[in-house]
Amino acid sequence: MNTIHGCGLGLRREFLDEISAHGFLPDWWEITPENWIVMPYHRREKFELALHHRKAVAHGLSLSIGSTDALDVDFLKTLKTFFDRYGIEHYSEHLSYSALGGAQSYELLPLPMTEETIKRVAQKVKEVQERLERPLILENATYYYIPKSTMSEREFIGRVLEESGAKLLLDVNNVFVNSVNHSFDPYAFIDSLDAKHVSYIHVAGHYDDKESGLLIDTHGRAVREEVWKLLSYTLQKMDVPVMLERDNYVPTLAEIQIEYQHMKTLYTEVRRG
Repeated sequence: MNTIHGCGLGLRREFLDEISAHGFLPDWWEITPENWIVMPYHRREKFELALHHRKAVAHGLSLSIGSTDALDVDFLKTLKTFFDRYGIEHYSEHLSYSALGGAQSYELLPLPMTEETIKRVAQKVKEVQERLERPLILENATYYYIPKSTMSEREFIGRVLEESGAKLLLDVNNVFVNSVNHSFDPYAFIDSLDAKHVSYIHVAGHYDDKESGLLIDTHGRAVREEVWKLLSYTLQKMDVPVMLERDNYVPTLAEIQIEYQHMKTLYTEVRRG
């Protein structure tokens, strides 16, 4: 990500009225294109003002890179037009699937971690990159059950990256959530990753569901201390940008600035050594 540095923040509609050149701004924005491709004029004007002040990367929800369905070519054309219009060079998606049989769920469903899946994802990554004329970045996703698989998540992610040429959007909250739900060491998981594959990092909050005994990746709460610690450890291993996500129960920009500044301080301290 040679055009993005430092710490980013997910751009949400709730922030638009607060954004100004003289107020708080992150180092860069991350946007979900599905939320912005179609928007009313008054919102587009404020959106464009936000991108005038700071560069943006795109993080999608509905590409469904792991599906057995063919890629939606019309959707890719729409994405490319949108990216070209706003000068967005980097596009990330989830290593999962969300569509099947032509129906879009917008849920991030887990993939069987098999050779067949690796081949299918790698082929689709190459097609996406050709059509968008941009590299594709894949995020490690949370999962609450494991489909029939022949390898570990760590091996699966590594093989997908090697065979597809995609980079990794490393979500450390997802690593932590999966480590608790599936009983593995999150620090060993981070150690197993090749830093050259990592493009940038996500950090977010999750919910401890006492009834099910699972951690749920909600992006609707403050980042937990255990995740901040894992982020600090990760940043000591790799020099890449990091950004804060909040998708549900979105506070004001002024309120989320406090959590952003905590992330920025942690990031800066690690960089200083």
